Amino acid sequence: MIQLQNVGYGYGGRSLLSGLNLDLPAGSFHFLTGPSGSGKTTILKLCYLDLRPDEGQITLFDQDAASLDRDNIAALRRRIGVVHQNCEFLDHLTLQANIALPVTATGSGTPSSENDLNELMVWVGLSERADALPQELSGGERQRGALARAVIIAPDVVLADEPTGNVDWEMSLRLLRLLIELNKMGKTILIATHDLNLIRAAKTQVAARVLRIRDGGVHVAGADL
Repeated sequence: MIQLQNVGYGYGGRSLLSGLNLDLPAGSFHFLTGPSGSGKTTILKLCYLDLRPDEGQITLFDQDAASLDRDNIAALRRRIGVVHQNCEFLDHLTLQANIALPVTATGSGTPSSENDLNELMVWVGLSERADALPQELSGGERQRGALARAVIIAPDVVLADEPTGNVDWEMSLRLLRLLIELNKMGKTILIATHDLNLIRAAKTQVAARVLRIRDGGVHVAGADL
Protein backbone atom coordinates (compact mmCIF):
# COMPACT_ATOMS: atom_id res chain seq x y z
CA MET A 1 0.00 0.00 0.00
CA ILE A 2 2.65 2.52 1.12
CA GLN A 3 6.41 2.18 0.96
CA LEU A 4 9.16 4.57 2.03
CA GLN A 5 12.68 3.73 0.83
CA ASN A 6 15.82 5.41 2.20
CA VAL A 7 13.78 8.51 3.04
CA GLY A 8 15.39 11.51 4.66
CA TYR A 9 13.70 14.60 6.04
CA GLY A 10 14.75 17.53 8.18
CA TYR A 11 13.63 20.90 9.50
CA GLY A 12 15.67 24.09 9.44
CA GLY A 13 18.91 22.38 8.56
CA ARG A 14 18.45 19.69 11.22
CA SER A 15 18.09 16.09 10.07
CA LEU A 16 15.11 14.37 11.69
CA LEU A 17 14.78 11.21 9.59
CA SER A 18 17.55 9.51 7.65
CA GLY A 19 17.68 6.27 5.66
CA LEU A 20 14.13 5.50 6.75
CA ASN A 21 12.48 2.38 5.32
CA LEU A 22 8.82 1.58 5.90
CA ASP A 23 6.58 -0.96 4.18
CA LEU A 24 2.84 -1.20 4.82
CA PRO A 25 1.46 -4.26 3.02
CA ALA A 26 -2.25 -4.57 2.27
CA GLY A 27 -4.26 -5.60 5.33
CA SER A 28 -1.40 -5.12 7.81
CA PHE A 29 -1.62 -3.50 11.24
CA HIS A 30 1.29 -1.40 12.48
CA PHE A 31 2.12 0.74 15.49
CA LEU A 32 4.72 3.49 15.23
CA THR A 33 6.19 4.55 18.54
CA GLY A 34 8.96 6.77 19.84
CA PRO A 35 9.50 9.76 22.13
CA SER A 36 8.00 13.18 21.46
CA GLY A 37 9.84 14.94 18.67
CA SER A 38 11.22 11.73 17.18
CA GLY A 39 9.23 12.09 13.95
CA LYS A 40 6.01 10.08 14.33
CA THR A 41 3.75 12.78 12.90
CA THR A 42 6.31 13.60 10.21
CA ILE A 43 6.34 9.99 9.03
CA LEU A 44 2.54 9.97 8.78
CA LYS A 45 2.62 13.21 6.78
CA LEU A 46 5.18 11.68 4.43
CA CYS A 47 2.90 8.67 3.99
CA TYR A 48 0.04 10.79 2.66
CA LEU A 49 2.29 13.28 0.86
CA ASP A 50 1.51 16.25 3.04
CA LEU A 51 5.32 16.47 3.19
CA ARG A 52 7.83 15.58 0.50
CA PRO A 53 11.11 13.89 1.47
CA ASP A 54 14.48 15.58 1.10
CA GLU A 55 15.78 12.30 -0.27
CA GLY A 56 14.60 8.78 -0.98
CA GLN A 57 11.49 7.39 -2.63
CA ILE A 58 7.85 7.15 -1.59
CA THR A 59 5.58 4.69 -3.36
CA LEU A 60 1.79 4.84 -2.97
CA PHE A 61 -0.26 1.97 -4.35
CA ASP A 62 2.58 0.93 -6.66
CA GLN A 63 3.09 4.45 -8.00
CA ASP A 64 6.23 6.54 -7.49
CA ALA A 65 5.05 9.71 -5.73
CA ALA A 66 7.74 11.81 -7.42
CA SER A 67 6.17 11.16 -10.83
CA LEU A 68 2.63 12.14 -9.85
CA ASP A 69 0.91 15.39 -10.75
CA ARG A 70 -1.49 17.23 -8.45
CA ASP A 71 -4.62 15.44 -9.70
CA ASN A 72 -3.06 12.00 -9.31
CA ILE A 73 -1.89 12.84 -5.80
CA ALA A 74 -5.40 13.98 -4.88
CA ALA A 75 -6.83 10.74 -6.23
CA LEU A 76 -4.41 8.62 -4.22
CA ARG A 77 -5.03 10.62 -1.07
CA ARG A 78 -8.69 9.65 -1.29
CA ARG A 79 -7.53 6.09 -0.67
CA ILE A 80 -5.96 7.15 2.64
CA GLY A 81 -7.99 8.13 5.71
CA VAL A 82 -6.19 10.25 8.29
CA VAL A 83 -7.14 10.70 11.95
CA HIS A 84 -5.34 13.84 13.07
CA GLN A 85 -4.29 14.35 16.66
CA ASN A 86 -6.09 17.70 16.91
CA CYS A 87 -9.53 16.45 15.77
CA GLU A 88 -10.39 19.82 14.23
CA PHE A 89 -13.99 20.36 13.12
CA LEU A 90 -15.92 23.28 11.63
CA ASP A 91 -17.67 24.82 14.65
CA HIS A 92 -20.76 25.96 12.75
CA LEU A 93 -21.55 22.46 11.43
CA THR A 94 -23.12 19.56 13.30
CA LEU A 95 -21.08 16.48 14.04
CA GLN A 96 -22.83 14.54 11.27
CA ALA A 97 -22.17 17.33 8.75
CA ASN A 98 -18.50 17.43 9.78
CA ILE A 99 -18.18 13.68 9.34
CA ALA A 100 -19.76 13.92 5.87
CA LEU A 101 -17.41 16.72 4.72
CA PRO A 102 -14.99 14.49 2.73
CA VAL A 103 -17.97 13.42 0.61
CA THR A 104 -19.88 16.69 0.39
CA ALA A 105 -16.77 18.76 -0.32
CA THR A 106 -15.70 16.64 -3.28
CA GLY A 107 -19.03 15.29 -4.48
CA SER A 108 -17.47 11.84 -4.74
CA GLY A 109 -16.82 8.71 -2.74
CA THR A 110 -19.03 6.84 -0.34
CA PRO A 111 -21.38 6.68 1.46
CA SER A 112 -23.77 7.28 -1.39
CA SER A 113 -26.89 7.74 0.70
CA GLU A 114 -28.07 9.12 4.00
CA ASN A 115 -28.62 5.56 5.23
CA ASP A 116 -24.90 4.80 4.79
CA LEU A 117 -23.97 7.87 6.82
CA ASN A 118 -26.41 6.88 9.55
CA GLU A 119 -24.87 3.39 9.68
CA LEU A 120 -21.44 4.93 10.10
CA MET A 121 -22.70 7.09 12.98
CA VAL A 122 -24.08 3.97 14.66
CA TRP A 123 -20.78 2.12 14.12
CA VAL A 124 -18.81 4.74 16.07
CA GLY A 125 -21.57 5.04 18.68
CA LEU A 126 -22.50 8.63 17.86
CA SER A 127 -25.97 8.33 16.32
CA GLU A 128 -27.53 10.18 19.26
CA ARG A 129 -24.98 13.01 18.93
CA ALA A 130 -25.44 13.56 15.19
CA ASP A 131 -26.88 17.06 15.62
CA ALA A 132 -24.43 18.21 18.30
CA LEU A 133 -21.99 21.00 17.53
CA PRO A 134 -18.25 20.30 17.98
CA GLN A 135 -17.98 22.46 21.12
CA GLU A 136 -20.64 20.26 22.75
CA LEU A 137 -18.66 17.05 22.29
CA SER A 138 -16.45 15.23 24.79
CA GLY A 139 -12.89 14.29 23.90
CA GLY A 140 -13.91 10.70 23.18
CA GLU A 141 -16.80 11.78 20.99
CA ARG A 142 -14.49 14.05 19.00
CA GLN A 143 -11.99 11.23 18.49
CA ARG A 144 -14.68 8.82 17.31
CA GLY A 145 -16.06 11.52 15.04
CA ALA A 146 -12.59 12.06 13.59
CA LEU A 147 -12.28 8.33 12.91
CA ALA A 148 -15.69 8.27 11.20
CA ARG A 149 -14.68 11.23 9.03
CA ALA A 150 -11.46 9.46 8.07
CA VAL A 151 -13.21 6.32 6.88
CA ILE A 152 -16.33 7.80 5.27
CA ILE A 153 -14.80 7.55 1.78
CA ALA A 154 -13.89 3.89 2.35
CA PRO A 155 -10.09 4.28 2.22
CA ASP A 156 -7.68 1.38 1.79
CA VAL A 157 -5.31 2.75 4.43
CA VAL A 158 -6.03 4.45 7.77
CA LEU A 159 -3.32 6.53 9.44
CA ALA A 160 -4.02 7.60 13.03
CA ASP A 161 -1.86 10.14 14.87
CA GLU A 162 -2.07 9.62 18.65
CA PRO A 163 -5.80 8.78 18.41
CA THR A 164 -6.03 8.01 22.14
CA GLY A 165 -3.82 10.81 23.41
CA ASN A 166 -6.62 12.88 24.96
CA VAL A 167 -9.05 10.23 26.21
CA ASP A 168 -9.27 7.88 29.19
CA TRP A 169 -8.32 4.21 29.10
CA GLU A 170 -11.85 2.92 28.54
CA MET A 171 -12.28 5.18 25.51
CA SER A 172 -8.79 4.25 24.30
CA LEU A 173 -9.84 0.59 24.20
CA ARG A 174 -13.06 1.48 22.41
CA LEU A 175 -11.16 3.38 19.72
CA LEU A 176 -8.69 0.51 19.44
CA ARG A 177 -11.53 -1.96 18.88
CA LEU A 178 -12.87 0.21 16.05
CA LEU A 179 -9.46 0.29 14.38
CA ILE A 180 -9.10 -3.48 14.76
CA GLU A 181 -12.55 -3.92 13.17
CA LEU A 182 -11.37 -1.83 10.21
CA ASN A 183 -8.31 -4.04 9.89
CA LYS A 184 -10.50 -7.15 9.87
CA MET A 185 -12.38 -5.54 6.96
CA GLY A 186 -9.08 -5.53 5.05
CA LYS A 187 -7.89 -2.00 5.81
CA THR A 188 -4.21 -1.30 6.33
CA ILE A 189 -3.72 0.45 9.69
CA LEU A 190 -0.81 2.55 10.99
CA ILE A 191 -1.16 4.08 14.47
CA ALA A 192 1.40 6.54 15.81
CA THR A 193 1.36 6.42 19.61
CA HIS A 194 3.54 6.75 22.68
CA ASP A 195 1.13 4.57 24.72
CA LEU A 196 2.81 1.21 25.23
CA ASN A 197 -0.18 -0.08 27.21
CA LEU A 198 -2.36 0.44 24.15
CA ILE A 199 0.13 -1.52 22.04
CA ARG A 200 0.20 -4.35 24.58
CA ALA A 201 -3.61 -4.49 24.60
CA ALA A 202 -3.72 -4.62 20.80
CA LYS A 203 -1.21 -7.44 20.53
CA THR A 204 -3.62 -9.77 22.34
CA GLN A 205 -6.28 -9.10 19.68
CA VAL A 206 -4.52 -8.55 16.36
CA ALA A 207 -1.25 -9.45 14.64
CA ALA A 208 0.24 -5.99 15.10
CA ARG A 209 3.79 -5.11 14.10
CA VAL A 210 5.48 -2.54 16.33
CA LEU A 211 7.99 -0.10 14.85
CA ARG A 212 10.21 2.12 16.98
CA ILE A 213 11.82 5.31 15.74
CA ARG A 214 15.52 5.23 16.56
CA ASP A 215 18.44 7.17 15.06
CA GLY A 216 16.20 8.70 12.41
CA GLY A 217 14.86 5.38 11.14
CA VAL A 218 12.24 2.81 12.11
CA HIS A 219 13.12 -0.59 13.56
CA VAL A 220 10.94 -3.58 14.41
CA ALA A 221 10.50 -3.73 18.17
CA GLY A 222 11.13 -6.88 20.14
CA ALA A 223 8.63 -8.70 22.33
CA ASP A 224 9.69 -6.85 25.52
CA LEU A 225 7.19 -3.99 25.38
